[in-house]
Amino acid sequence: MHFNRRTIHRLLAILVGTVCLGAIPSVALGQAYPSKPIKMIVPFPAGGTTDIVARIVAQRMSESMGQPVLVDNRGGAGGAIGADLVAKAAPDGYTILMHNITFPLSSVAQALNNRSPFNVDTDFTGVSIAVYVPFVWTANPGIPAKDLRELANLLRTNKSLQYNYGSTGPGSGMHVLGESFKRDAKIEMEHVPFKGAAPLKQELLSGRIQVGGDQLSSSLAEIKAGTLRALATTATKRIAVLPDVPTVKELGFPGLELEGWNGVFAPAKTPKDIVDRLNREIVAAVRNPEVSKRLADLGAEAVGSTPAEQDAILKRQMDQFRAVIREMKLE
Repeated sequence: MHFNRRTIHRLLAILVGTVCLGAIPSVALGQAYPSKPIKMIVPFPAGGTTDIVARIVAQRMSESMGQPVLVDNRGGAGGAIGADLVAKAAPDGYTILMHNITFPLSSVAQALNNRSPFNVDTDFTGVSIAVYVPFVWTANPGIPAKDLRELANLLRTNKSLQYNYGSTGPGSGMHVLGESFKRDAKIEMEHVPFKGAAPLKQELLSGRIQVGGDQLSSSLAEIKAGTLRALATTATKRIAVLPDVPTVKELGFPGLELEGWNGVFAPAKTPKDIVDRLNREIVAAVRNPEVSKRLADLGAEAVGSTPAEQDAILKRQMDQFRAVIREMKLE
């Protein structure tokens, strides 16, 4: 077979190009990410803390990454529906999850009941804890109790009272806290689950349920306006935006302390370079002075953890509440 000089040069060029492309695919892919919009799924309706934090962080990430980071609310099943979508998404960095402490707690409850559609340990890759946000117990101002201890005394001495407490779903932080409070205070209240913090808040404001709670940012405006009453926070110390509200430990319920957070996760097997890029963007976003102030005004403390620090927090909280959830048979 005879090749002229031009054909030989062309074949050599193709061969060299192929070798070079094969040698640096990860670099090329890393430089290309992101090349299209990123979807940040929030597994709750709009208006709750997770949604608020997600929109603040997503806006900053959009500006710095050069691609839109779009918040997609997929509420239901205590956050499991939205989380499951991310668990089953392609591990390419274009579908990520902003969740909260409900994630490990509800997963423990569902796993103990063989109902979990995903496994937190194997189906997700941690990216970063974005913020810490304590839980706050809230009540309709019409109930005659100024704090959580008064609520316990009221229900113990008035057995005819039929109070409900609301949460953002089965296995959520408030569900675990509510059942723990009933046990520790030796009282009865009926649990009423909602699909998110916004519908829970509306029922509290209307008086159709008496007590509830979620992360502070969801109800801070109403607490300050006096349309909801803060009964206690789950923080380890009083928080700056509500200095007059006692902690659960101060009121005699140390077992109700709970470190609330909001963090970002990606599907398992997402390449490390993409996880690292997302981590850098989230850390930079929440630590930006303007963003940090906006978060602080909502009662949220900017964090920006490493993936390893996030994994450690999840493991600690899952271990902390596994026995409680099993004992209470939460579903």
